[in-house]
Amino acid sequence: MRLKPHLKLVLAVFLVCTASSALAQAAPSADETNTPFSVGLGFSGFTFPSFGTGHILGATLWAKYTPIRIPWILHGIGLEGEARDLNFGRSSNLLPVVRSDIAAIGPVYTWQHYRDVHPYARAQIGYGNADYPTTVHPRYHQSRTLTCAGAGVEYRVSRSVWVRADYEYQFWADFFKHPGTTIPPGQWHPQGFTVGAMYHIGSRHSH
Repeated sequence: MRLKPHLKLVLAVFLVCTASSALAQAAPSADETNTPFSVGLGFSGFTFPSFGTGHILGATLWAKYTPIRIPWILHGIGLEGEARDLNFGRSSNLLPVVRSDIAAIGPVYTWQHYRDVHPYARAQIGYGNADYPTTVHPRYHQSRTLTCAGAGVEYRVSRSVWVRADYEYQFWADFFKHPGTTIPPGQWHPQGFTVGAMYHIGSRHSH
């Protein structure tokens, strides 16, 4: 994955925010002894509307932290980071040079009303790389800051293992702004689904 040095800052922010949440001073509302930190790995399929109706496949890695000792009104608020590489399984109607990889981080809200089913929604900002053809370059590389919006559901299959189905929509601002082509300035909006499993470090036993 060709992630840029900028992503070191993204990962640093994630670690700092995680540590800060763990030290928050508030009364607990659940009988928990471990950090509710989870990591997951999934299989993704995305489309790139600017280059036709085809799709491309890849892998997604994510990590989520939901603090314990916070005011009850904030229960369900957490922080999630993800990294994704889309570079195989291209459909025949997608140009063969199209690919992308990203890393992003941002807030996530998980609705924990039910013990074994947790719907959630998230918003993230990050950095991405993309390859695609232009009128003068058979393979043009571009890097951009991006934002993501996503939602999905997590389902518990064992004490610590959950499965997840996720939808994500991306905004790559000012995409195609480069010299020597006839492609007008605009925005790129990849979108797709990820299915996978995650492991919860720390069991959750609410009163």
